[in-house]
Amino acid sequence: MTTTDSPEHAFDISIVIVSFNTRNVLRECLEAVERESAGLRVEVLVVDNHSSDGSPEMLEAEFPHVRLFRSDVNLGFGAANNVALQVARGRYIVLLNSDAFLRPDSLKLAVEHMDRQPSVGLGGARLVGRDDSWQPSARMFPTLLTDFFVYTGLAQKFPKSRIFGRFDRTWADPLVAAQTDWVPGAFSIIRAEALAKIGVFDPAFFLYAEEVDLCRRIIAAGYEIWYWPDIVVVHIGGESSRQVKSLEMSSVGAQLVLWRMRSALLYYRKHHGAIAWGAKMLELALYHITVLRNRFSSDPRRQARAREYRKLIAVMNQAWKDTEGGRVSPPRPW
Repeated sequence: MTTTDSPEHAFDISIVIVSFNTRNVLRECLEAVERESAGLRVEVLVVDNHSSDGSPEMLEAEFPHVRLFRSDVNLGFGAANNVALQVARGRYIVLLNSDAFLRPDSLKLAVEHMDRQPSVGLGGARLVGRDDSWQPSARMFPTLLTDFFVYTGLAQKFPKSRIFGRFDRTWADPLVAAQTDWVPGAFSIIRAEALAKIGVFDPAFFLYAEEVDLCRRIIAAGYEIWYWPDIVVVHIGGESSRQVKSLEMSSVGAQLVLWRMRSALLYYRKHHGAIAWGAKMLELALYHITVLRNRFSSDPRRQARAREYRKLIAVMNQAWKDTEGGRVSPPRPW
């Protein structure tokens, strides 16, 4: 029986965690979940994305009460979550990264907020590092303009500007609750009835943009997305930058950039049609300009930068080809 079929929910919260070779932090994540579950009816579901580090064995030995789903392949983030979402029995669903740790009262506060605001379909927390450093926790939907601000560094240079800092809402007080467009997938609490209306994650997105797409669909169904700063979650994964900062891209880095580009093209095509072509051309134009500015320099660092951005041009062209301009998702696993 799925969450959407049940007239009465057996649990207050279904906590869904996707794990891929994260054994040690997964253990820490689950220990925090156990501490914060007191007084609540909670079920925990972990989907293992074909880990090779002994994560499933650790779960079975140390957390036998956790429902474990083993995948034979890496399904990606959204599709792996869907495995658990189809059988979750909570009136609220909490999506939690395996490298995210609940601070005291986080679950209790999340439930209280959702109970108090029935118009909210999905809510997010204040994400911080282990040292309490700020991480973007309430974001606006991407547009070509916000992409331009991020890629050119204007967003980073003028974080207090409501224009340049729009995407990550860096101008806003992080201690003030706010209605927003979407929240990162490290932590979110979702109303089960909202998922009943819109469905689960779009499996076309292997990694990146899946939570953006989900939030768009929740809003389209008449619900709100909220950010609540009194819910605090430590996220050691940090913020995945949309800019490449290293001078020499590793093969793993190139793969992640390719995934990010594919997802961006799929997202723009799905929600904005031909704007997907504009997203491609914006990135290519900025990369070509960077190559031209650095390729003839005698400075080895600038030469490396030119090489790096030539790689990005090739990766974007590959992403456009792989997705047929954002129209199809390549076979998984990517």
